[in-house]
Amino acid sequence: MKNILNKIFFKSNNLDYIIRDIKNLTENTPVNKIFEAVNSSSYDAEIRYVGGCIRKIINKEKVDDIDLATNLEPLEICKILKKNNINFYPSGIEHGTITAIIDEYKFEITSLRNDISTDGRHASVKFSKDWREDASRRDFSINSIYSDKDGNLFDPFNGKKDIENGLINFIGDTDKRIKEDYLRILRYLRFFLVYSKQKHKPSIIKKIKINIGGISKLSKERLIQELRKITKLDSLEKLSKDKISLELTSMIFPELKNIDVFSQLNSKKREILKDSDFIFLLSLLIIDGTDNAEYFTYKFRISKKDQKRIHVINDFYKTKINSKTYTEHNMNKIFYYQGKQTVIDIINFRIIRAKKTDEKLLKLSKNYQNKLTPIIPISAEDLMIKYQIPEGKQIGNKLRLIEAAWVENNFQISEQKVENIIKS
Repeated sequence: MKNILNKIFFKSNNLDYIIRDIKNLTENTPVNKIFEAVNSSSYDAEIRYVGGCIRKIINKEKVDDIDLATNLEPLEICKILKKNNINFYPSGIEHGTITAIIDEYKFEITSLRNDISTDGRHASVKFSKDWREDASRRDFSINSIYSDKDGNLFDPFNGKKDIENGLINFIGDTDKRIKEDYLRILRYLRFFLVYSKQKHKPSIIKKIKINIGGISKLSKERLIQELRKITKLDSLEKLSKDKISLELTSMIFPELKNIDVFSQLNSKKREILKDSDFIFLLSLLIIDGTDNAEYFTYKFRISKKDQKRIHVINDFYKTKINSKTYTEHNMNKIFYYQGKQTVIDIINFRIIRAKKTDEKLLKLSKNYQNKLTPIIPISAEDLMIKYQIPEGKQIGNKLRLIEAAWVENNFQISEQKVENIIKS
């Protein structure tokens, strides 16, 4: 009966673009197969869009993931997916989440639930049939909006209105919501930086500061995952100018010492940064001429590959550099020995951190965007045939000397120079 009442009384009066975009999402992705499979399985079975995808459609953002909620329990969903030849895996079945895979798309399907107990990190759950009960255990009103495949919204906490007004409201008691999962402090910051059109509510900030010590209970993986979502150009610019957000961020991530870098970006710097990835943005935030970058990457268990990338930039800027450091000749050596990504990172880092924009560096950075790594025109086989050098350690040593001379001369070398190296 509750399910029928929900359908009757909680359909929102949608704007035309919301209906259109939700219908497009249904028609233009394989999610329609899941809707058909679940909704046709029984009279009471129902599945709806939820959370981020609806929030982004209302805010006219690009939808990059699709989450679904259902009034069926996880094992029922598994049977339905299997019956309809839809691949899936139990990504978080203890909390009611199944991930369905169709083509290159992944869809998280979570059963309606009620959180019975929490410890600030994990929750014990009981599955439910009540859509409002499921909405009431979510973090913010803007994340508690559901929709059927045709764009009819179920919005019990006025999340659509809050998105339109730029308000970030916890659902129910703020203190309780935070204590259920301390990551919600960071999520509040992220959503405030993206959606807020208003000032922070003092009552919310007070509760966040009281509970901020709970962040220490969270895994480093969860913290970095959330920081990755925050570290977008628009959010960093807003963060650099918002005193309260800055204070909270510094309490959680004291190693982010250079947020002010993003406070006064010109159009050319912004053009570089709009396509920059998390690791480069992170390097701008943590490299400060001390061991801060090494400490951060160790503390938060950054992958070896990404650590290396940050440390290369860090090590370069610990050396004595000046305007003459950034010649094409010097950058070519970095390009050849350490790769395109490294030389672009080093040049762009300098551009962003400098007070004035250097046009020569901008041009130099662009030159490397599509440049192919040169291949040395002389091989070990060439040396063996032309100079009768036997295979072994000697030929390797000679080849390294020739390569060094070739690189030093901007990837050019004369036959005479090769002969001189061979004879030396």
